[in-house]
Amino acid sequence: MDGRARNFLVSVLHFDDSQFPVDDRGVNMQEETKVERSSSSSEGTRSLPPPDVDIYILHEQRAGRLVLDPAEARKEFGEEIASRLKLSPDGKYVLWPQPTNDPADPQNWSENRKNFQLFIVVLAAIVPDFDSGIGVASLFALSRQYHTTTGVINDLTTNWSLFLAGWSGIFFVMLMRRYGRLSTLFWTQLLSLGFLVGATFAPTLKVFAAMRCLTAFFGICAQVTGLYTITDLFPFHLQARKINFWTMACILSPHLSPLVFGFLIARASWRWAYGIGCMYSLGVLLLIIFFLDESMYIRQSHGKPISVTPKGNAFARRLKDIIGITGVRAAKADPSWREVLLAPLRIVWRPHLFLMLVFQVRASQSFIPATKVMARQAVAFGFSIGINVTITVFLQSPPPFGFGFTITVVSGIYATPVVAVVIGELLGRYLNDFFMVQKIKRNKGVFEAEARLWTCYIGVLLYVFGFVVLGSALQNHLNVAAVIVGWAVAQIAVLLITVPAYAYCSDCFPHQQGEISGLLSLARTLGGFSVAFYEVPWAERNGALQTLGCEAASFLSCNGKVVIYGPIFRRRTEPTDKGAGCMTRAQVVTITGTIKMLVEVVAAASGVRRVMGNTER
Repeated sequence: MDGRARNFLVSVLHFDDSQFPVDDRGVNMQEETKVERSSSSSEGTRSLPPPDVDIYILHEQRAGRLVLDPAEARKEFGEEIASRLKLSPDGKYVLWPQPTNDPADPQNWSENRKNFQLFIVVLAAIVPDFDSGIGVASLFALSRQYHTTTGVINDLTTNWSLFLAGWSGIFFVMLMRRYGRLSTLFWTQLLSLGFLVGATFAPTLKVFAAMRCLTAFFGICAQVTGLYTITDLFPFHLQARKINFWTMACILSPHLSPLVFGFLIARASWRWAYGIGCMYSLGVLLLIIFFLDESMYIRQSHGKPISVTPKGNAFARRLKDIIGITGVRAAKADPSWREVLLAPLRIVWRPHLFLMLVFQVRASQSFIPATKVMARQAVAFGFSIGINVTITVFLQSPPPFGFGFTITVVSGIYATPVVAVVIGELLGRYLNDFFMVQKIKRNKGVFEAEARLWTCYIGVLLYVFGFVVLGSALQNHLNVAAVIVGWAVAQIAVLLITVPAYAYCSDCFPHQQGEISGLLSLARTLGGFSVAFYEVPWAERNGALQTLGCEAASFLSCNGKVVIYGPIFRRRTEPTDKGAGCMTRAQVVTITGTIKMLVEVVAAASGVRRVMGNTER
């Protein structure tokens, strides 16, 4: 390894090769670390932390494994530390993160104030996909306006806007971590609104496409803000329920605009639909300006947590918070730009996170040539985005390929995913809490992050059933009731799968919720970005049943790996004593094994493509 390569590994991954003494022949002299395969109960038998432990960041030091039962906390931490821990109002759970004595700490805000802040963030999370979905509702009207085909409109505007939205989310997470949530959200939503106005009055297709892409680029910040806000405001035992509510808005938003504006576009110009979208974005922007508070609170400050909110005149303080002066002043010391820029790279290699990402993007890209296996969330959420973009083509295209429905009928059918997502939210709310409580009871008051993923098994069964029924209905032109049932079941499954994914990653990386949100957003948007390119041509050639059936099979083949291997991966990749993120030999072996498994998956996918090609010939 030359000097430049070594320096890159050291700077990006905190690779500490001093742990691997090498002789003159380059042979590693350290014995290979044995894999810890003890049960979760034996994992809890650790030495007691020192009395001067910082309880405000203890949940980050023990990421993925938290003591929630007060009685178990006394056994594990000792009476001195346990007596300092604050409990939930009912006394059942230890609060993580621990609230400070500072009234400015968002964990100390009243429940009404917290819920109202979350409500604003949820409304903002609807904006990016809601604006993107207007293009789905006006697809045929846009093709007539600009004298081109629906395929060109989809490829040039919808697909590329999704692509840009995925990458921009990571960039805005960096700004939020350094300068705060409020000012970043304000400026991005202001710019997004301006470009949406430009799309509304665009005279040519090129101008329209540019405005659509820029709207998506800035608008996605509203979605990646949600996980940050939830973990800033709410204690650990309530976070899954709040994530469920926020994720419902993200999944619901791309279906709302086709439902609402399909009826409008059938009777008026598509520009009215975009105009109403501008009005909604303006309303959200006003809520942000007048009511949203800065929720960033720095706890990693040597036992002295500090708020980034300044004191002084209320109007001046509010103005400084919104335009970013407060955030710029607070960012002078912590965190540094180096830390912010390298944060996504320092967590994306962790096997348990990487597998979660693989579960989401792999299937959406494994059946098209010259693509790479990349991420997990895009399988579940990516196919959801893809089918939302393409189903209007299936339903409105004339027979024999499509159903030949009018835009009014298609708009009515778009009520299916809206109702399904609400049902999924109700199911997920109680399922996630149920598995959390059961894990705490069985594990003697200790919660491990992998318990989040048991909800995925229920979601996977529903997902496969829904996609197979939907594919059969679209291919064989079954009664529209079959389309509704298949699509509804699949959308319920998407919510049941997505919420545990976000909650699990947040539990494992409690200091990098923004990076987690950005990476998962990138995974799902890249998956949805690719689906619209190949789904309709594939269905035209081989039928919708094969298309959606293969998507469901690919998703099924990925499930379960993190539930089984997650604890091992998490323990192997814990920060070492030499510094956060340093890689031990066991961690290197784990990553090598993960890469080997992914290579085998790619080879298997290539074999499937060859078999499909031979069958077609």
